[in-house]
Amino acid sequence: MDSEKAGFASIDEYIATFPKAIQERLQDMRATIKAAAPDATEKISYQMPTFYLNGNLVHFAAYKNHIGFYPTPQGIEEFKDELSVYAGAKGSVQFPLDQPLPLELVSRVVQFRAAENRKKTKKRK
Repeated sequence: MDSEKAGFASIDEYIATFPKAIQERLQDMRATIKAAAPDATEKISYQMPTFYLNGNLVHFAAYKNHIGFYPTPQGIEEFKDELSVYAGAKGSVQFPLDQPLPLELVSRVVQFRAAENRKKTKKRK
């Protein structure tokens, strides 16, 4: 992502800046996340599509060779065995553009993160 693309107002605007094949992958990620956490709201945070539910839930973004998925370190740790086939870091994973997106896995990670974030709110009350 380069600084030329700064200042997105919506996830739609972000997705529209990419070639059609990448747009389709981003829309698949978005739909999967939305289905897994229907009560989460969409926003742009850190110039990336973000789902928010009692705090940031997950982010995702397109890059030259992969789709980045950011489910926090807890989300990575919980699914580390399944995610270990992908490059990544403490709070992120890279899904190569030349492979199918693991949407079922993304769904489970999002559901885990949503449950985590819902617990956070209950503790504060």
